[in-house]
Amino acid sequence: MSILKTKYPLVYQSRVAGLLYLFIIISGMFSEVAVRSNLIVPGDANTTVNNILENVWLFRVGFVSDAVMLLSDVAIAVLFYVLLKSINKTLAISAAAFRLTQAAVLGFNLLNYYVALLLLNGTVYTNTFGAEQLNALVMLFLEMHSHGYDIGLLFFGISCLILGYLVVKSHYFPKILGYGLVASGVVYLTGTLMQFLHPGYISIITPIYIIPLAAELSFCLWLLVKGARIQPEDLQIT
Repeated sequence: MSILKTKYPLVYQSRVAGLLYLFIIISGMFSEVAVRSNLIVPGDANTTVNNILENVWLFRVGFVSDAVMLLSDVAIAVLFYVLLKSINKTLAISAAAFRLTQAAVLGFNLLNYYVALLLLNGTVYTNTFGAEQLNALVMLFLEMHSHGYDIGLLFFGISCLILGYLVVKSHYFPKILGYGLVASGVVYLTGTLMQFLHPGYISIITPIYIIPLAAELSFCLWLLVKGARIQPEDLQIT
């Protein structure tokens, strides 16, 4: 393999990874901020159901947006493995495995989200339950979806810790990006564990989620604009 064949694919792959990361950030933020935060009112099943019925198309778009995020996550897990396996193959495949597990958990968890529509649109379910019972059941599945998302973030948090370490050890990226990913992993793990252990205090730590947003967006933009910085010692002729 020539130097050119070794060098340029890594640059291109890193930029494709940056584009996928952008898809993940945009679609994930859209689903959470534009859809769920607008339609779902915690503790108020009746208002939530009314919001969904009045914005069914938006609710469905939220499902598609999450699906795009997860498909991008699967692809980016493979690309990060290719980019970083020369640093530590075992850790690189571990980071990919945890990220892929997160995608699998969140993909299955989308069923909880979609069940809300099945309940509201199915005449059989409507005839079986009263209006209040049906609304409460819809809210239960939406809350299950929320908690399922938190479970997925456990795996993603560990993936970020490993990925950040590999980025720090590599010659491809500024070390500050790796430290940011490590900090993101700590935030995700802390937030998820707090959600299950002390849910009453989750609002206290919510502001620190600005850390992973800033860190992941910075990493995304670096991948898009700069690509992986290939050093001569990283090039192998076979």
